[in-house]
Parts: sequence; structure tokens; C-alpha cells
Amino acid sequence: MLRVVVESAKGLPKSKLGSTPDPIANIIFKGKEVLEFDLKGSVLDSSSYIDVIVKDYETIGKDKFLGSAKISLKDLATGQVKSFPCKDLALVNEKGQATGATVSLVIHYDPPANATPNPNDPQAGDAAGDSGTGEEGDEDIADAGQSPSAPGQPGNPNQRPVKKNRKLNRPLANKPQDFQIRVRILEGRQLPGNNIKPVVKVNVCGQTHRTRIKRGNNPFFDEMFFYNVNMLPSELFDQYVSIRVTHSVMRKWLLLNDPDESSSGARGYLKVSMFIVGAGDESLVEKRDINDDQDDIESNLLLPAGVTLRWVTLSLKVFRAEDIPQMDDAFVQSLKGMFGVDGDKKNLVDPFVEAHFAGKRLCTQVIEKNANPEWNQMLNLQVKFPSMCERIKLTVFDWDRLTRNDSIGTIYLNLAKIASSGGEVQGTVLSEVGFLPAFGPCYINLYGSPREFTGLPDPYEELNYGKGEGVAYRGRILVELSTKLEGKADKTVEEIPSDDILVAQKYQRRRKYCLCVVFHSASMLQEPGEPIQFEVSIGNYGNKLDTTCKPLASTTQYSCAVFDGNHYYYLPWANAKPVVVITSFWEDISHRLDAVNIILYIAERLQSNITAMKLAILAKVPENRLAEIWLRLVNQVIEDLMPELEGHSNLTSLDIQMKKLRDSTLQTIMEGAKSMREEATEIKDTLGDIEGWLDKLKQLAEEPQNSMPDVIIWMLRGEKRVAYSRIPAYQLLYSTYSEQACGQFCGRTRNVFMQYPMDKNKGLKVPVQIRVNMWLGLSADEKKFNNFSEGTFSVFAELYENQAYMLGKWGTTGLGLRYKCSDVTGKLKLKQENFIPPRGWEWEGDWFIDPEKGLLTEADAGHTEFMDEVFQNETRFPGGEWKPATEPYTDVNGEKTHTPEEIECPAGWSWGDEWTVDENRAVDEKGWEYGITIPPDDKPKSWVPAEKMYHVHRRRRVIRPRKRTSAAGTTTEKRDQGDPEGWEFSSLIGWKFHRQERSADTIRRRRWRRKMAPAGRLGASAIFKLEGAALVIHSRHGSFSLFVMLALTVGVFLSLGSHLYHLRVYVYQARNLIAMDKDSFSDPYAHVSFLHMSKTTETIKATLNPTWDQTLIFQDVEIYGDPQNIAQYPPDVVLEFYDKDQVGKDELLGRSVCVPLVKLNPGMDQTPKLLWSPIIQKDQRAGEVLVAAELILKDKGNETDLPLVPPKRAENLYMVPQGIRPVVQLMAIEILAWGLRNMKPYQLATVASPSLVVECGGEMVQSAVIKNMKKCPNFPGSVLFLKVLLPKEEMYTPPIVLKVIDHRPFGRKPVVGQCTIDTLEEFRCDPYIKMAYLSLSVALMAAFPHDTRIDMEDRRPLLEAQEKETVDWWSKFYASIGDHEKCRPYLQKGYDTLKVYDKELENVPEFKQLTDFCNTFKLQRGKNEDEEDDPSVVGEFKGSFKVYPLSDDPGVAPPPRQFRELPESVPQECLVRIYVVRGIDLQPKDNNGQCDPYIKISLGKKSIEDRDNYLPNTTNPVFGRMFEMSCFLPQDKDLKISVYDYDLLTRDEKVGETVIDLENRFLSRFGSYCGLPQTYCISGINQWRDHLKPSQILQNLARLKGVPPPRLEDDGKALSFNGTQYTLAEFEANKEIHQHLGPADERISLHVLRTHGLVPEHVETRTLFSSFQPQLSQGCLQMWVDVFPKNMGLPGPPFDIVPRKAKKYFLRAVVWNTSDVILDETSITGERMSDIYVKGWMPGMEEDKQKTDVHYRSLDGDGNFNWRFVFGFEYLPAEQLCLVSKKEHFWSLDKTEFRIPPKLIVQIWDNDKFSLDDYLGTVELDLRKLTPPAKVSKTCNLSMMEEVMDARPHKSDLANSLFAQKSVRGWWPCVTEQDGKKVLGGKVEMTLEIVSEKEVDEKPAGKGRDEPNMNPKLDFPKRPDTSFFWFTNPCKTMKFIVWRRFKWLFIGLILLILVLLFVGILLYSLPNYISMKIVKPFK
Repeated sequence: MLRVVVESAKGLPKSKLGSTPDPIANIIFKGKEVLEFDLKGSVLDSSSYIDVIVKDYETIGKDKFLGSAKISLKDLATGQVKSFPCKDLALVNEKGQATGATVSLVIHYDPPANATPNPNDPQAGDAAGDSGTGEEGDEDIADAGQSPSAPGQPGNPNQRPVKKNRKLNRPLANKPQDFQIRVRILEGRQLPGNNIKPVVKVNVCGQTHRTRIKRGNNPFFDEMFFYNVNMLPSELFDQYVSIRVTHSVMRKWLLLNDPDESSSGARGYLKVSMFIVGAGDESLVEKRDINDDQDDIESNLLLPAGVTLRWVTLSLKVFRAEDIPQMDDAFVQSLKGMFGVDGDKKNLVDPFVEAHFAGKRLCTQVIEKNANPEWNQMLNLQVKFPSMCERIKLTVFDWDRLTRNDSIGTIYLNLAKIASSGGEVQGTVLSEVGFLPAFGPCYINLYGSPREFTGLPDPYEELNYGKGEGVAYRGRILVELSTKLEGKADKTVEEIPSDDILVAQKYQRRRKYCLCVVFHSASMLQEPGEPIQFEVSIGNYGNKLDTTCKPLASTTQYSCAVFDGNHYYYLPWANAKPVVVITSFWEDISHRLDAVNIILYIAERLQSNITAMKLAILAKVPENRLAEIWLRLVNQVIEDLMPELEGHSNLTSLDIQMKKLRDSTLQTIMEGAKSMREEATEIKDTLGDIEGWLDKLKQLAEEPQNSMPDVIIWMLRGEKRVAYSRIPAYQLLYSTYSEQACGQFCGRTRNVFMQYPMDKNKGLKVPVQIRVNMWLGLSADEKKFNNFSEGTFSVFAELYENQAYMLGKWGTTGLGLRYKCSDVTGKLKLKQENFIPPRGWEWEGDWFIDPEKGLLTEADAGHTEFMDEVFQNETRFPGGEWKPATEPYTDVNGEKTHTPEEIECPAGWSWGDEWTVDENRAVDEKGWEYGITIPPDDKPKSWVPAEKMYHVHRRRRVIRPRKRTSAAGTTTEKRDQGDPEGWEFSSLIGWKFHRQERSADTIRRRRWRRKMAPAGRLGASAIFKLEGAALVIHSRHGSFSLFVMLALTVGVFLSLGSHLYHLRVYVYQARNLIAMDKDSFSDPYAHVSFLHMSKTTETIKATLNPTWDQTLIFQDVEIYGDPQNIAQYPPDVVLEFYDKDQVGKDELLGRSVCVPLVKLNPGMDQTPKLLWSPIIQKDQRAGEVLVAAELILKDKGNETDLPLVPPKRAENLYMVPQGIRPVVQLMAIEILAWGLRNMKPYQLATVASPSLVVECGGEMVQSAVIKNMKKCPNFPGSVLFLKVLLPKEEMYTPPIVLKVIDHRPFGRKPVVGQCTIDTLEEFRCDPYIKMAYLSLSVALMAAFPHDTRIDMEDRRPLLEAQEKETVDWWSKFYASIGDHEKCRPYLQKGYDTLKVYDKELENVPEFKQLTDFCNTFKLQRGKNEDEEDDPSVVGEFKGSFKVYPLSDDPGVAPPPRQFRELPESVPQECLVRIYVVRGIDLQPKDNNGQCDPYIKISLGKKSIEDRDNYLPNTTNPVFGRMFEMSCFLPQDKDLKISVYDYDLLTRDEKVGETVIDLENRFLSRFGSYCGLPQTYCISGINQWRDHLKPSQILQNLARLKGVPPPRLEDDGKALSFNGTQYTLAEFEANKEIHQHLGPADERISLHVLRTHGLVPEHVETRTLFSSFQPQLSQGCLQMWVDVFPKNMGLPGPPFDIVPRKAKKYFLRAVVWNTSDVILDETSITGERMSDIYVKGWMPGMEEDKQKTDVHYRSLDGDGNFNWRFVFGFEYLPAEQLCLVSKKEHFWSLDKTEFRIPPKLIVQIWDNDKFSLDDYLGTVELDLRKLTPPAKVSKTCNLSMMEEVMDARPHKSDLANSLFAQKSVRGWWPCVTEQDGKKVLGGKVEMTLEIVSEKEVDEKPAGKGRDEPNMNPKLDFPKRPDTSFFWFTNPCKTMKFIVWRRFKWLFIGLILLILVLLFVGILLYSLPNYISMKIVKPFK
């Protein structure tokens, strides 16, 4: 019994205007509509649900629908609860959208007495299933995120997890790239439904493709879809699949389910392959298993091993948020303020949270006008787990009534970081460390654009959507995530129970934190301008510009930048370092951050050890030293991994799981290290594992629950935010736990490059480099700060006294808006007596005048040369005489200045020249410029150089240069300048104040300060007590606390002692810089910056590999702070490289950072070592620089201890000294300059007569000039020689630079191409090893006379004809790729196989790119303007190098030259044979997802277009074509093979092309011109095809190697070569000797040749590329090429590789009988019966459907037919597939070829004349593995078919091929579906027979029972008399339907009628008789 009590509903929508609805609730359960359901004793099953429908009751007409809700009764059904209340169930409208209305009800369920709840109810458990073919947006391939990921290897579930089961997430590139996603749909199995027509839709990236429509429950599709996209990798991986070890899923089964019906189980399987190909990736080739068809679906299901997909509910509890910034305009609030109502600026935001995962979105409610909202809602995301989607996206939005909602901030919860499959740790039992997603309760911080609200569009809005690094804190939300494995949640959004809210309280306990930031320096400012200050904030504490934040002393004082004398500006803080102190309140999560810091500490040590080890390997240190370094590394790992982490009160479940995971991972690393220490043999091999540990540690150090906001430092220029830096709080956090647990930068001075927000140039320009010291700790630990701080903190209160100049004297009158005493801005009125020190502080001393230094900068500060300027002014009336103006001398702004005579030379400077008029401007010949004054102005706004009548004003600039004489830059002297009373002056009320009074000044001010000291408590930590100093300022309006001005009126400074240092920077050389000039080079120089000083190297012209060899000496560098600290954390030396340009601004080439070696004692014997340090530009590597630096502390007085001054190369140019510069030795570089190829025109003229310049290590050599590029592009004298001093250490070797110069008319010699060769390592050689330098094919030509004839022995034509039938070239090909099915008898004959390479021949490692004779170097030209495109390739240089040492002793004879015995460099005519075998996975070009490919070949000027032989509608064409061409090498060296797509009407599209360098193949010594077969055959399909016999080739090889020629012995059965003895017997043991083999001497020569690593007979796989996506594979071609020189005579005959043709077969199926067919109809007379007929077809040939005649009125399910189906089909026996050619649409031009497995589908139907026929059952028979039939009908059942479905390969004897058996007869069962279950629909008896085309004529047979009716003859079936059609046989109908059934009824009726007649007649005649009897009784 099920009882439903409807309690109440609320919020129902009004259906009509103004009228409230009259609600009535309908409850429907299984179609019944009452409130109590009697279940008639049956048990409630778990898929039941109740529908609640609420309608508006109408008296007239239909009730109006208001809303409905579904309630699942699963919990009741499983017996977990007897009744459950549904409170506030949301009602939805017809579209499924929430209406806002709710209804409450209570449901009770009384199970029947006998019922036991079924805990194993399949639907009550977790239904396994994975949706495959839904279309749910573009979140995932084939479905929204419910396809499982495959981290483990599917298969054996108990196998150990794979070692590298997940490659670490490398950071993804951050620019859009080309990707190609390929999805191949192979086949489906066990799809549910009767007589269905399946089609698969695949949706990727918003593009949808669908397959062709098939029929049946096991369709075979085999279709490939290509999706080309150009997007960011991060977006791509967000959208679909998380990519694992490879980018592919190969031939895996996907489980399908119904996305709308989550409780339903599997809905069949679909087999797919998917892979994503990025630029430059190899596309994978699928390997098809021989047993692929007996697929083990379960083990190949796309699931992690041993895991089933389960429905899980991710419950995300969103509690509250805080610090949400203002998002809405304050217009209404300001109106309220005007009318005296309090406006609330702070809460102008209406936040709600949206969670987005796997295509599902859920939102919390909107809370209006609240910056600290409390939602307390739970969002239930129902997903399949494990999921392929990795991130839950949480976005906080601001709801807007009219416009779109604005994002406040976005964060991602990465499931990979908050869940673990346990597979990350090797050797553990999975359950120990694996856990489901869990998180929190914990705050997550939002970052995005700056908080300040403006009504204008936000330029940084994208940051709020999680794109790019957020630059400011934007609030935080408190969330908790838990995972429930049980079934569906009732509601997607529900309220959090109050208990849980209370539990979350304990995670919100705050503690006070103190942050202290000391700014040591700010340098490398690029442009001065307004004064600069820095703001520090953590979370919402310290944001200066956001009015909603509490004001704190979070900014430094403003200061103006000073020029450093060379290139940059810096802030002159000297010994008063600004300090920012912030106190804030956060949750104490030290237990998490301690663990992170400890792991990071371990990782950092490991990283530095790895770097040292790699450096040692690079520098080739001796083995024992390397072993020492390695042992130290391993021991440190072992000792570091010891720490234990302890627990805290506020632990979340994730904390506990993370601890387990970390402990076990550290344990495995430690065990690995211990075993490595004992077992490792080769040190270099262990590097991979050690780096693996480092990656693991870095992964472990990621803390998902980090609720402590980052510290953000902003640079403000004026009031504008310019640049920022974000520093994670844990890096600064102090920990009491241990020293390792402190952040890596806690209390340490570090250098920070700030960056522009959302920098499009990716750090091209550095806004500023700051050096800061930060400390963050609990206020309970603030005493510990004293240990970290150095120097003394001074705290000052300050105010400014202001005066104005009126009527000739200074005073307070005329100040206007300014106050007498104010803050620095002048906007706030202050008084000295109103200052009260904060609690815990007291005054020390009185107010004193302290002039501000930082804001007063003289124009000449920092300069060594300066130009004084004065403007001379004159006026006139229009047309009058020029007279001196009222102010004859002014500055550039028209302000009055001194006359030139009055200007004196300042101290420390000397005049360089007299006053002169500046004429280098837009002026006339006397230097005047003219203007016109328009009142009320008194001076012109613009000036022109030509005088006109109406001009009334003119001026000219008078200048005088001066130079620094002394080191007057020292700071001491500077301080005495300025006004004695401490005034500073300004001409206008504004920023710029200066020290010297000028006549134009109208305002002056001076700064008063008063020092404060901590009362009683001493030590640096007292500064934390300053917080909220709330300087109480008494004013006339009573006292009010003024927080705002704290920053401006209190200055905190750190006074440090300073020391002088001496810095030397050794800049030796750079390599691989970017080309910035049009001539392919740059003119590089470097600015080297160190703190507030910088110097510049010399400029080196036209090179990308400059050698400066320069020492930059910084004499007296004043650094503040303790030398020990400086030694530990020295300031960085920053090198910025520029390209010098004659015109325009110098362009930045990149930036590099070098850490100096610090010597606190000049006598230390350590010397800095030059190291390569990367140059970075826009986050990309842009070269390397070889640099070192040392910083030496200078003691007072002993200058002599400094190292010697290095030797000078020129005035002020010091070289790098000995001992630091690399040690050099004399080397020889031999250059084989073979030739130039494919040179592109330069400046529209072809390159006609080029020569080559080779530069290395400052030396150069030039080749001879090529006279005519067209005739012969090789250099006349091929070998050049260069003697050069090169460093002994490989890592210092300079590159070789090649420049190609074209010799043009009029002596012009432009550089037309250049190439840099970085490493010489591969060219080093021992000059005394003998090596001839001929190529094999050239040696052959040299060795033999040119009229060689090759006599082939007599052929055996008869034999070959027979063999052709069974064996062809394709047999050999398939035998070689292991496809034994397709090469039937070939291998048994012992014939050759060939080598199939899965890559290009030149990429096979053992053939060394085929560049053993000479390499190909790409020549480049032009500049890289965009980093997107490299400089264009303009040609190729063919050549090689040999590098070897020379003796310094001139008496020693030089070693022999390396390049000798070179081939002739004249052109050769060659015959080229191109064999194209087949294409693989070509990119489709037609709308149907197919392609019509054909081949086009071009070689030199010739081309062949094979358009007539295009192959329609295929992406895997089998070409089987051979082309023959002739050409001249080297001119026509590039053979281009393109594949085109044939189009009838439009232009043929190119699919892709591949280019082969024939010259390399021809010249290579690997014999790649023609591959060597396995045996020497003189006939047959493997006939010898080279023009030389093996013995001749072997003799050449001997010449080439410089060894004696081979010697034959024993009648050619034995041979000795190069000191080794070979015999034919050993080569041909266990080999089949067949009749095609040639003579023994040639055979043994060939066997010996094959032992020398020459190229074998092969097929190579070449990737096709297109210019449209140059890096992406467009498919592959399998092919090979033979090249034969023509002057050697004709080669052997070519191979015949024409594709195989399909054979015609006929399937004859005789349908004899059926039995046990479902009786589907009821006759008029009430009997069950069926009118049976049988229909059959072969898939792919549906148009040839055939049916039997109808067996009418079968009453027992038996039918008799004796009917023959005949199906003709084309069959490829080798591939076991049918070849079906048909037009896809009636408008298609070509027939498409399909390859389909040969199957027969037989269906039983019930015939209906006046309605559609009814389907009764089907059987699908695969002819390759036929289900053996039952001999008699009784034994035939459904289990027969299932046995075959489950058949594994080892049971394959169950299934037999009909092609082998030829004929089979018996009974097969037909299946149909009823209520989702498979039931027997009938049995059919058939004979199946396969007949080949030949046999058809011998054994003819007709269709049905037509003539020729034989083999076997079919008689008309003996059907029972009852079998007929009632409509056409009325007599039979009478006899069999009516008479048979109603016989007795009829007889009874007749008798009854007779009786009735009798009685009627009796009654009729009775009165007559009676009356007659009465009248005449006796008559």
C-alpha cells in the first residue's frame, strides 16, 4: 500500500491577471490518479516514481497546468525508509524549467507481508553506464563528460598500476595552436531495440558529424571524422578529454547509456578510436589485431582498470562569501546621500555562485545588495565517475536586472588534486591512498581585475573569467565538496542543514597575522614621470584605492625616480628604506602550509643537486667526481624525506587523505632512492628517475585548500596602478614547527620583477625590479620577527608647513585652498598639537624640520653630462620692430628664469662650451621660432619656423653643455644643497617641488617630523603595534578617528648601515639571438643593471652570436644591509639585450638574470665560472648568454686587495681575464662545401653566382663562386680549411655561422641567406682513422665501364603463371606487416619479406638521416617580427664539417685531410621509379567525410598527374601504382609526391604532400638508391631489380671501406671479406630453397652485403603535410623510391604492385521450415495464429532483400517454405571482407566502396494485408565465424548465439567459416525483444551454401522455386490444408475456418431450425385442425 499526503504548496504562478489560482494536485502512480494506491500485493520496484501535477481548477473547460514534479521511490523500494517527507519540492513547467513554486508532501509505503526488500535490485545499486551518443553540448567527446578517463591500462584488473600512469601536467602553451581531433567509429554491439537503424553522432568543439545509417543491433560503421581546430591547448582540454600518456584511445569500447534516464543500465557498446594530433606530432597508426573480431568488450571498455562507472553526486556546499567588491553604480546611493539618507557604498553588489561541471550548470540564489552574502545552499551535481572532465568551475557573478551578469571571479577545483585513484603511488594497495573528491569546508580566494569600481568598461574583465593571472584579490567563498556514491539527490539545489553550518564554524576561526615588507631598492624603471609609491595588500587588507576596504599604512612614501647615469631610473631611498606593516586576520592553516613548505624545501634541494649534476655531465667531469655529486644527491634525498607532519583541530577529510598520500609517496621515493643507491650502475641513466621524483614532489606540494590569500604588491604612479607582483603567502610564512617549514622567502631579501596586468607583450618591458624583504607570521610569533630584522626602524609623524608668495613677501595669505599645515597632498588640515602617538608608542624628541629628499630631484641628478637651456623671448606689434619681451628669459614652459650670464656652474661640474643658439630644431637660420598670442594667454600655444606679418612673439633656445668633474655623484655632498631653512619651492600648486628658489616660485613648503619610539617593549616587532594608530586629530568639531591619513602622516623607515662593494660582470658571448634586422642579423649590445647602477657593453655589428669578451666594472656600489645577508641572497645582475638601430628605437632582444658570486674577503680563492644562462623574451627562449659576475666587499682603506684590472682592448673596454675566460686550443675545421639548393630570389633577382662565407671563433674563410646556379649548383672547389682557436670545453664552443653572399653587378655583395650551427660535437673526429668519402652509388659508377649488361638467366614462364594465382607482391607486403590472413600460402614457400618502416626512411635512426655524405642546412633570411613565424627559409646548403685538434708545435706534420676521394660534382642523369602502395587516414575533403584521392608527382620541371585513376570515397585508398621518370641530379633533387582530392566541378583540393631529397639517397653510403632484398632471385615476383649484381656491389663496398676485395672459395659457396670467413650454408640454414634463386656466388655476396647495415628492400611510411596546417599530419602514404644512374645501363624489371581484385561469390540460402514462431494475430474465430514469411539480406546490400512466400494461418508456429535466396557478392578472401560498391545518394557521381564483414541477416515476419507487417524475430549470422546450427528443432535455443558472442579466441573452434565449410544445414534461433529482455521469436531451418563464380555454371540454381530449380530441387511445400489466405479462397475459408470450428454449431442450428419449423408449422396449422375437429369431429 502506498499512501501520499499532500500538505501544502506555495509560490504558485498566477494563471490569469489578478486572479489567484484554485490549485488541485493530481498524483499519478503507474497511470493511477488517486491518493492511495493499492499495489495488489506486488512489491514496489526501485525505478518507480510518483508524478505530482498541480493544476488550476476551472469550472468550465480544461484545468490549466501549473507545474509538476517527479519523486523517485527508490528509498522506499529498497526498504531503507517506510515514509519520507518531501518538503518544498520544486515544480517545473512543461519545458522542465523551475517555476519557483513548491509543493510539500509525505509518502508512506507499507510493503506486502511476504516481500523482502531486494538489496541487489540492479537498479537500486549504482547503475554502471556511460553515455556515448548523446549530444550534450561540447563538453566532451561523444558526451558531456561522462566518458571515463583511462589513466590505468585497461585489461587485467589486478595488475600493478603502470609505472608512469600519468605524465605530469606540463604547463600548456599559451598561444592558439592547430589541433586535429580524429574520431573513428568502428562498430556497435548489443544495441537494444527491434529492427533498429542506428546512427552515431559525434560532437566536438561545436562541430557535429554523423555516420551513415545502418541496420541491425550490431552495426559495422568504420568511419573516421576529422575535426580541425585552432585554439588554446588549455581551452581544448577543458572542452573534451583530459589527455593521458598518449593522446589516443585505440580501438576501445564505449559503454552507451541514456543521458536522460540515469538509472537505466548499459544500452549497448560502441567501438571507437580517438586521437588528438598537435602540431608536429606523429599520427598514430592503428594496429588491427587478428583476433580483433572476437573482441573482449569488457577488458577493452574505456575505464580505468577494475573500476566501474558509477553515478555519483558531487555535493558542493556554498556557505558564504566575503569581501566581494562593488560591482554596481552608486548613482542611487549618491542620491540617497544628497537627501541625508546614509548611502551604503560597500554593498553595491548582488552576488550568486554558479558551478559548472561536465556540461551541467547549477546556481545558488541571488542575494541582493550584500558584499558578504550567506547562501548556505548545497548544489548537487549528478555525474558519472570517474569522469573525463577534470575541473569544477566556480564563478561568482553579480546579478544585474537589465544587463548581462558580470563575473566577479572564477576558480577551478581540479578533481585530480582533490581526489586520488591511488595509482599515483607504486606498490601500494589501491584502497590505502585512493579517495573520492573531497574539499573543505575551506575558503577559496578569488582573483581578477583590480577592485576599484568605475562605471567604465573594465579592460581587465577577462581575468574575472579565469583567463590569465588575476592581479587583485576579489573576495573569497567558503565551500565544501563531498562525494556521495548513492543514487540521485532529490533536488539539484537545496538548503544546507543548520548542523552543517555550525560544523563549518570551527573552520572559520580567525587569528591575527602580521606582515612586514621592507623595500630595499626599486630599480630598472624605464621612464620617470610622476612620483611613485608601492602598495602592499593581503586579501582585502591594505588596498588603498578601494573605498570599501579598511585603510592601513599599506603604501610607501611617494618618491621621484632618478637617472642612474646610463639607461635606467631608480628610487633614491638611500639609507631610509620604506617599510609597510599590515595586520590581518585569517584562518590558521599552518598545518597545511608547513607541509607544503617542507616538501618545497626538499624539492628545491633536489633541483639544485640535479642542476649541478647536469652541469657536471655537460662539462664532462671525471667519473669519480660525478659519482660523488650523484651520491650526495641520493643521500640528501634519503635524509630529507624523514619529516613527520602532525595534525590540527581544524583538519578536513581532504587533509587526512592528503597526508596519507604524501606519506606513502615520500615513502616510495625514499625506497626508490635507497634501492638506487645500492643497485645503480650507470649514473646518467638514473637522471630520468630522479627527475621523476622531482616532478612527484612538485605535484605533492600543490595545496588545494589554501585559504590564505596571496600578497600583492602594486606600483602606483600618481594615483594610477601600473604594475603588480603576486606572491603566494606560504612563501613568506613563518612557522614555529621547523626551519624547513618556513616559507622559502620568509625574512629573506629577494628580487622581484613586477609585471603589467594582462601584459599582451608577455614581459617584454619590465616596469620595475624591486628588492624586498617580507615576513608574515602569527601575531603570537611576532617576537620571532626580531631574529629576522636588521637595522633600526624609525617611525615619524609628519606634516607640511605651507606658505605663498604675495606682494613681495612669503606668508600664509594667498594660500587659497591650501591649509597652513597639511599632509603631503595639501588636502588635509593638520596641527602639530593634535598628534597623539598610538598605544604602546611614545614621542622621542620634538618636532624638527626635515626636508624631503625623495620628491626633490634636480634635472641633472644622476647624469654625467647635462645641457642647460634658456629661452630668449621678443615681442612686437603686428608689422612693428622686435623688442625684448617683458620676461626676456624664460624656461621651456614660459616661466621666468635667470639670464645666461647669471647662471653659474654648480659645484662638481665644469662648462663644456660657451652659450650657443640651438639651431637643430624647427627654426629659421638665426634660431628663432614664431607664434601668435591669443588673449587671455600671454604666450603662444604653438610655434612655427617661418615669420609672418601677424606674428607678435618669437623665441630662441640658448644652450650650454656641462660635465661632471669629480665623483660629485656621492650622496654626501648632495644633502647640503637646497634652502638652509628646509623650504622647497614650486611655481604652481602641484607636485614638482625643487630645492633652489627661483624667481617664478609662488609656493613653498617644508616638512616637519617628530620621531616616535616603542614604549617599554623594545625590538623590531613593535612596529606591528602601529596598526590602527588612529591618530586622533582634535579639530574644532570635536575629536574624530582618522584612519584614512595613517599612510600619509606616519612614515615607517628602516635605517641600515651601508657597505661599499666592487662588482665585476664578465660578459663573454651570446648565441642564437633573434634576428631583428632585415639582413637576417642583429646588432646586439647589453645593458647590465645592478641595483641603482647600470652599464652598457659595446655593440657588435651584424651577428646573432656576438662575442663581447668584456668585463664591466662597477667601482663603488653602495649596498645597505648586513654583508652576511647579501652573501646569502645577493641582488641579481640583470642583462637586457638590445638591437642597435640607426633609425628608430632600439629593440629588445631579451633579458637574462645572473646571480653574482659574493666575496666578503677579497682574498677568497674562489673564481666565478662562466655559465650559459637563458635569454628570455615574451616567455620564450631567445638565445643564451655566457656570463659570470662577482661582488667583492671593499674594506676601508685596502683597495689593493681587489683583483687585478683585466687587460684593456680599447679605452674603457676591459677583456675577460685569464682564469675566467675559456681555455682555448688550436683546432682545424674542414668544410665540405658541396652546393646550394632551392635558393629563393633576393630583392626580386635570382641568386645567380653565390659564394659561401664560413665564420667561427672570429676567423673566416670564403669559398669559390658558383659560376652558374642553373647549370650546376655545386661549388667548384669543394673543401675549405679553417684554423681557429676554440675552447677546450664543449659547452663554451662558439657556433659556426654560414653566410651565402651573392656576387651582383656593380660590386654589390648582399647576404642572401645565413645559418647558425650551434654544436660542433657531432662533427668532431679523429683525423687518423681512414675513411674514404665516396657514396656507394657514385663508387659504383666509378668502378665499372659504362656499357654494363646484366644477363638474367632463362625465365620459367609456366611456373610463374600458376603461381600468379596464389602469390603476388601484395602477399609479400601483407606477410611483412604480419597480416597472415591476407598472404595465405606465401610464407610457406620461403619467399622474401620486406621491411615496412613506420616513418620516413631518412628518419630511421640507423641511416643517420641519409646525411652521411653531406648534411642539409636550412638557410634563413629576414627578421622575426612576430614570435609566431620563424625567419623564412630561403634555401639549403649541402655540406659537412670535420673538427679536429692541431698541434701547437709547428714542427709536427699536420694530420691527413678528412675530405678526400670526393665524387665528381657534375650533374647526373637518373631513372627514378616511384612505387605508391597505399594511403592511410587521409584528411577528408568532401562534405560526406570522405575523399577521392589521386596521386600527383613532380620532379624538376616534369610532373605526372594520375587524375584518371582516382579512387572514389575513401580515406584509406589502396593505390598500388608505379611511376617512372628521368631527371638530372642535383638540380631536380626534390621529388614531390602530392595527394589531391578529385572534384568534378570545383578545383581539386590538395590533401597533402611529401618531399624526398633524391640527392641524399643517391649520395648516401647506405645504398638507399635501391634497397637490398633478402635473397637473389632471377625470376618470380622477387626478381632482382638493381642494375648491378650483388658481387659487384660488394667489390665497391670494399673500395669504399679501403679493404681488399672479397675472395670467393669453394665454387662460390664460401667467401672471405674484410678478414671474416662466410659460408652459404650458415646463411641459408633453415631456409626454403626454391626454384627462383640465382647462382651461389651472387647469393653469398648478397648475404654478406646485408650484414653491413645497408638499406634493405623496404616500404616507408611518409607523412603528408599541407601548407594550410604545416605542422599537422594530413594522413600518410606507404611507398618507396628507386634511383638508378642512366649511364650504368638499364636496371631490372619493376615490381607489379597493382591492387588485388575482389572475387565474385554467391550465397545460396534455402529456407526449409520455421517452428515455434510467435503467434502474433488472433483470427476472427479467436485462435492465435501467424501468417509467416521469412526475409533475408546481406548487410551493405539492403537493396537485394529477398522474401519467401507466405505460410498463411500457422496455428502452431510452424511454417514450410522450401524457398531459395540467392545473394551475389564481391569478396576479398585475403581480407575476409565483402567489397560493396554503391552510390550513396541518387545524385552521387561515383560508387563508394565499402568493406563490410560478410553477414546474413534473416528475419521472420507476420504478413498483414491491410496494415504494416509485424516483426517477429531476427538472426544475424557472420559467415566468417558461423554459429554451428542445431541438428533438430528441439535443441535450438538462444544460448547457441550467446556462446558465440562470448567466444574468446581460444574457443574459436565453436565458430567455423562458411567459406571453408562450403555448405551447412540446420536450425538457428531468432531473437526479439519484449520489455527490454531478449526472447525467442522463432526458429528457422536453412541450408547455407557458398558458391564461387566458376561453380555457379556447374551447379545452377534459381531464386525462390524458379527455374533452374535444382541443386537441390525444391518442391512446393506440403503445408497443412489450413494454410491459405481467407480473402482469396472463400470456399476454403468455409471449409476450414467456418466448418471446422463451428461444425456442431451449424448442425445444432440446422436441427434447431428444423425443430422450430416443425413447431412453427405445427402452431400455424393447429387452429385449423382444431376448428375442423370441432366442426367435423369425426370426419
